[in-house]
Amino acid sequence: MRFVIYGAGGIGGAIGGRLFQHGHDVVLIARGDNYTALAQHGLRLDTPEESVTLSIPVVNSPAALTFKDDDVVLLTMKSQDTLDAIRQMAVVAPSTTPIVCAQNGVENERAALRAFENVYGMCVMCPVTHLTPGVVQASSSPVTGLLDLGRWPAGVDETAHEIARSLSNSSFDSVARDDVARWKWGKLLMNLGNAVEAVCGPQSRGGSLAQRAREEGVAVLKAAGIAFVDRDEDAARRGTLLSVRLFAGSDRGGGSSW
Repeated sequence: MRFVIYGAGGIGGAIGGRLFQHGHDVVLIARGDNYTALAQHGLRLDTPEESVTLSIPVVNSPAALTFKDDDVVLLTMKSQDTLDAIRQMAVVAPSTTPIVCAQNGVENERAALRAFENVYGMCVMCPVTHLTPGVVQASSSPVTGLLDLGRWPAGVDETAHEIARSLSNSSFDSVARDDVARWKWGKLLMNLGNAVEAVCGPQSRGGSLAQRAREEGVAVLKAAGIAFVDRDEDAARRGTLLSVRLFAGSDRGGGSSW
């Protein structure tokens, strides 16, 4: 299985870097200054234990790849770039190519299903920072992140299990789930605090405004009959696995939006 990481920023760089470190076949797709840095110097992956430079193959467009039967594409760009990415992929990749939406939100999968038959949602819990081209800081150790996945909108298959095994062997904790949509809706509720945190600072994430945003989100989902993972179930899954540490010389706390 070759992993095509489309969007080699923070999440894509961390996933691609860890998979590559553990012997998996990986190619990155990047753009702009990040592509230039990756092509010239490789990916520098900083973790609490080490800083390594990885010479991962990188291209600046899906058109630069010849897709193979065992390819799996992980979409790791921001959602506003998904439609363009799907259009580019559809020109060169078979419609049967597995597409994994390793992104927040729940719209990317629906967009991917318009062009590809085998689409998977991934609930991403992976604390990373990407501020410099070619450099990714993954701050949780020894588990880099939680990457549960399943077919969209429901179900699992052998491809999902194989991806989960590969990730779990590469410092992630990954479970193939037949209800991955519930987990992504639960993550979306968590993300409602991002704007509050970005405007008001990290200390506001547990404050009354963020709490009111979550309460409204919960009320909306319940009114719409949409199932979601609640805080207690989520805490039972991730509470003891992620261990975030600040890097030496860094006092930047908060989530990725902050």
